[in-house]
Amino acid sequence: MDRMIYTAMTGAKSTLGQQAAVAHNLANVDSTGFRTEMHKMRAVEVQTQAMRSRSFVVDASIATDFTPGSLKFSGNPFDVAVKGKGWLAVQTASGEAYTRDGSLEVSANGVLQTHAGLPVLGDSGPVTIPPDSVIVIGVDGTISAIQSGITNVANVVAQMKLVNPPEAELVRGEDGFFRLQSGQPALADEAVQIAGGYLEGSNVNVAEQMVQMISLSRQFEMQMRMLTSAQENDRSATQVVTAR
Repeated sequence: MDRMIYTAMTGAKSTLGQQAAVAHNLANVDSTGFRTEMHKMRAVEVQTQAMRSRSFVVDASIATDFTPGSLKFSGNPFDVAVKGKGWLAVQTASGEAYTRDGSLEVSANGVLQTHAGLPVLGDSGPVTIPPDSVIVIGVDGTISAIQSGITNVANVVAQMKLVNPPEAELVRGEDGFFRLQSGQPALADEAVQIAGGYLEGSNVNVAEQMVQMISLSRQFEMQMRMLTSAQENDRSATQVVTAR
């Protein structure tokens, strides 16, 4: 009887975790460059010295859907969208990290950064933009600045660091940014291209996530019914033993 309790109890707990992940995906349906988070449950045998007849259900497979989102024209010269595979490199408090959110801005100190205030990395550290300049970002991440009052004179001020490490080696941090499992910075990839003036939308499929939420809700109800059945069976068994 307790075997059913183990399975139903841990299954219900993992199902609640999956529901939270689906809710997080739906909350980010309009987030620029967001990648859908996927969870899968599996059974893990309980290690005991007695007969191994019990299993836990654990949420042991957390993956990411790396399918590119659709590109939307913004017209902002600082907005960029990675075309196909690849990532933008940014500087976080814990080191280099990667994102597909190309909604960028320039700080008061002239540093190109994300809306969260994280500097965008270039070939020689954080990218800085000269004051009073018109910016043009090339498909290879080259940033050219045209000084106000000087026509047709563009100077290359930086080269954005664009990377494309194997997706299997990327892990999502609690801050939403991706990093290599090794903790080392990825090498720049010249094959990665970006589109200036565009933003990449989230790749969350709303209909798919809603169907999954309904399915998880039914799974949770079934697991709770199993716990109720186990309780009723235990009560019936106790009455039989007592009656004897």
